[in-house]
Amino acid sequence: MKYISKLLLSSFLAVIAYPAFAAWEALPDKAPAPEDNPTTAEKVELGKMLFMDPRFSSTGTVSCNSCHNIMEGGDDSRSFSMGVHGKMGGRNAPTVWNSAFHSVQFWDGRADLLEDQAKGPVTNPVEMGVTEIEMAMNKVRAISGYKPYFEKAFGKNSMTVENAAKAVAAFERTLITPNSAYDRYVKGDKTAMTIQQIRGMNTFAKIGCTSCHSGAAFNGPKMPFGQGFYAKFPTFVDSKYIKQYNLLKDKGRESATGKPGDAHMFRVQTLRNITDTAPYFHNGSVNDLSEAVRLMAKTQLNQDLKDKDVADIVAFLAALTGEYPEIKMPRLPSTPGQSVLVEK
Repeated sequence: MKYISKLLLSSFLAVIAYPAFAAWEALPDKAPAPEDNPTTAEKVELGKMLFMDPRFSSTGTVSCNSCHNIMEGGDDSRSFSMGVHGKMGGRNAPTVWNSAFHSVQFWDGRADLLEDQAKGPVTNPVEMGVTEIEMAMNKVRAISGYKPYFEKAFGKNSMTVENAAKAVAAFERTLITPNSAYDRYVKGDKTAMTIQQIRGMNTFAKIGCTSCHSGAAFNGPKMPFGQGFYAKFPTFVDSKYIKQYNLLKDKGRESATGKPGDAHMFRVQTLRNITDTAPYFHNGSVNDLSEAVRLMAKTQLNQDLKDKDVADIVAFLAALTGEYPEIKMPRLPSTPGQSVLVEK
């Protein structure tokens, strides 16, 4: 009850805090980077290659792009992603677009930085399935064509796990989508959004959505790297949605920390490009954005929305889809006369 009271209070304050459009934030044109890994063109080039290369997985079939398809919405349109040997993961793959604006990574916030997140799937038995991360790195080292790219990005003798992760993270920090209709609107172009979208924006704030989905990426207030912004989901459990979409099965952050107080706490997700990232929620259980809006209103704010309000909010959410930068697929280094993949 104490948490619910705090949530209701924050929702009330959010309505007061967002009466004017000046309070809304546009997405920056450049993503933040940690001091020890400034973004450079050389790192980005190498990182894109590593992001696309499936040869480091145990079967040679799964790359970062397999689950986070940047040629589309940055996810894979599945409820759960498919890894090596057709194994299915336990959570929906969040979009990699604008992930640089998260202060922690994964649904449960178990990784502080994109650099940390980049290492995780490699040794996950369901995802890329490599026993030890150095085994994957040895496959990279065995592809001689990668060496000059590492040297350009990091210098001599730089083919290490840490540098590979830094390169992938540097590439991911270029995957941002500014200049949406919403961004143009809050910057002063009052014709950028439709009347319905503006109405939906006001409803979004009025009912309290901004108590969690605030900030430039609509993933909460700006936080230091490693400090997550979490919300309990679901909060109100007395509704048809809980059983219908099995919302209480996943314990959320508790699975990472082991703390009962973290049960059903999840990192607040970005709403950027949400029209391109169905299905929704950590378990990918909802295929329709209108249904997702109704579910959130009921489980988080204990409100039953009218159809008109749902349509207006969905229209506003469509205004959060920004401009995707052109991505040219890289030519990956080959291994003339041999293979780094060994059939067992």
